[in-house]
Amino acid sequence: MIDQKLIYLVAGARPNFMKIAPVIRSLKANQSTFTYRLIHTGQHYDHDMSTVFFKELGIPEPDYHLECGGGSHSEQTAKIMIAFEKICEATRPYCVIVVGDVNSTLACSIVAKKLHIPVAHIEAGLRSGDRSMPEEINRLVTDSISDWFFCTEPAGVKNLLAEGKSPNSIFHVGHVMVDNLFYQLDQLAHENTSQFQSTHIKQRLTRYAVLTLHRPSNVDNPSILEQIFNGLNKIAEHIPLVFPVHPRTRSNLDKFGIKINEQIHITGPLSYMDFLNLWKDSLFVLTDSGGLQEESTAMRIPCLTLRHNTERPITVEEGTNSLVGTKPDVIYNAAHRILSGNCKAGQRPSLWDGNAADRIISHLTTCLNEVTS
Repeated sequence: MIDQKLIYLVAGARPNFMKIAPVIRSLKANQSTFTYRLIHTGQHYDHDMSTVFFKELGIPEPDYHLECGGGSHSEQTAKIMIAFEKICEATRPYCVIVVGDVNSTLACSIVAKKLHIPVAHIEAGLRSGDRSMPEEINRLVTDSISDWFFCTEPAGVKNLLAEGKSPNSIFHVGHVMVDNLFYQLDQLAHENTSQFQSTHIKQRLTRYAVLTLHRPSNVDNPSILEQIFNGLNKIAEHIPLVFPVHPRTRSNLDKFGIKINEQIHITGPLSYMDFLNLWKDSLFVLTDSGGLQEESTAMRIPCLTLRHNTERPITVEEGTNSLVGTKPDVIYNAAHRILSGNCKAGQRPSLWDGNAADRIISHLTTCLNEVTS
């Protein structure tokens, strides 16, 4: 029997929980008639995802831990599908909400649809055009079978319409990641940050930029990684770079013998609040992350994306983001323009106002009521 009030919320990695958290807070604040269960697939193990992490997000710990981390993409997807199917068969929800573009998003969407359970995709319609990226495949397949699409920007709506989706199932709602950013900034303002690693860094370096680098296409290729650091090392001659390094990146830097300027200050991975405390006061950020492109645009901080494409074009078209690729001179020249005071002003995109989750719950309530009527 299907529980017509029960919604499953699926997350597989730390950024997924940051996108789900505003939805949970909205469900509580609006006294929704829906109940929910939060499902952690365990796709990514993160030692920072403790009780404190969920307390910071203002949400309870997950109801289910599937512990499906490790293995190849196929192995991981299969493990998640098997584990999630058991939960759905034990108690069938009326809807499954998935977010983003990780393997958990794909796996749980497939399971739900095969069990005839409607799927709502948050952050739908984003496209990089690069099918060598695993995330692009996850986005395409998930959107091909979802029932309702909640888009962060007009490009997402345009992509879905071009793919033949019904306009009645597509909703431009803004961005839950921005909802969470504003929530965490408010939390941070009342936080004792004296023990944060970022606080000590900021006391030592009053002017700095922040670097993140983890994408396999950048860090697994020795020639590309070397040319990126040729550009970064040159930038570091003019401004210190703070680099919370991903373990995979750290390993490859050592393995490939990449030379790093002493003004690139390497730290271990930082918790979300510690990292937010760091980058919110930076002069600019350099990254190959998707989320930081959006968060920096929301904060109007210049962002140089070390990629040749982005599935988040509004950050370039309206925001503070610039695609600079991986060539040393291009990377350096873009940073030099910022250091010279000639950076993109940018603006915060429409509906990136902290209320995306409320719009999602409003639209979803209408959609589910229409299905049951």
